[in-house]
Amino acid sequence: RALRWANGRAPSRGFRASPRARIAMPSWVIDRYGSNEVLRFTREMMFPIIHFPNEVIIKVHAASLNPIDLSMRSGYGATALNMKRDPLKLKTGETEFPLTLGRDVSGVVMECGLGVSYFKPGDEVWAAIPPWKQGTLSEFVVASGNEVSFKPKCLSHTEAAALPYVGLTAWSALNQVGGLNQSNCSGKRILILGASGGVGTFAVQLMKAWDAHVTAVCSHDASTLVKKLGADDVIDYKSGNLEEQLKTLPLFDFILDNVGGSTEKWALDLLKKWSGATYVTLVTPFLINMDKLGVADGMLQTGVTVGSKTLKHLLKGVHYRWAFFMPSGPSLDEIAELVDSGKIQPVIDEVFSFSEVPEAFLKLEGGHARGKTVINVISRQ
Repeated sequence: RALRWANGRAPSRGFRASPRARIAMPSWVIDRYGSNEVLRFTREMMFPIIHFPNEVIIKVHAASLNPIDLSMRSGYGATALNMKRDPLKLKTGETEFPLTLGRDVSGVVMECGLGVSYFKPGDEVWAAIPPWKQGTLSEFVVASGNEVSFKPKCLSHTEAAALPYVGLTAWSALNQVGGLNQSNCSGKRILILGASGGVGTFAVQLMKAWDAHVTAVCSHDASTLVKKLGADDVIDYKSGNLEEQLKTLPLFDFILDNVGGSTEKWALDLLKKWSGATYVTLVTPFLINMDKLGVADGMLQTGVTVGSKTLKHLLKGVHYRWAFFMPSGPSLDEIAELVDSGKIQPVIDEVFSFSEVPEAFLKLEGGHARGKTVINVISRQ
């Protein structure tokens, strides 16, 4: 039965707001790590349960895929994520399987824990679910209330699902790690390496919304898109030696590196020295170290690596930082305001139906996407 309200407050017993009890739901899961053949559709995935008072259950209208979904499908980060899932190792007889992938969700709140006051059943919301939790390629997903935000009013669920994970990843790198905000970006020169992907297209728009000068690096076939998003200068990394092309430009105040690899060897030389200029990379060996070396040795190796690099570059007059995705409902609130004001828009490469999830993974695996791969869990958005 529907949850009954008295005097505007939830009753003391029961969480359920759905019209009938559910024990299973349709979902795309994996039972082992591997390539695309490990994806399996089931109608018997366990229905999510509210375990803590601050949690909500969301009926998923749309989800989207990110590169981390491809990596997790193959087992990347399993050591660290399993430690996060069960830090006390209480579930010795269980594994993480069946595991549901997918981080982005746009949908409608179905149930609320008794500690949730900010949302109510029926609210349209969006969120990015952390990778140690069951994902969003399901009919329903559970999230902490502090991971959830009201969906931008100007977007459909399909459009909204393209933004949370990439938006929060870019927000973490630029704002929380990099220290950039609306009041200190005017006139600053920002370089974005890998500007045509999900994080890159969001970062270009955010920096332009904050009045920075943006130089974007992408391939020639993505240059029109990146210019449309507001980039002041667009550099084609295929048209010649990228390092030499960038050296002809004035020095930068901030670099966001979505590419990693050899770029780190020369990119920091493009920063203004002794001015507070910062390089932030999203490509780090943190999870790889833990997969290869185990939790303790992996964390030790990671600490040594980032510490030595930070000190090395600090002595040269620039700041070196790592950044990671961080779930945050309050940050999504700020992003929603920028979306509703027209300063940020979703960039969608292709939309798939819920029955086409394997095809969506193959699309993402093929690379060269211009924006996000979105999954309509409910057929009409």
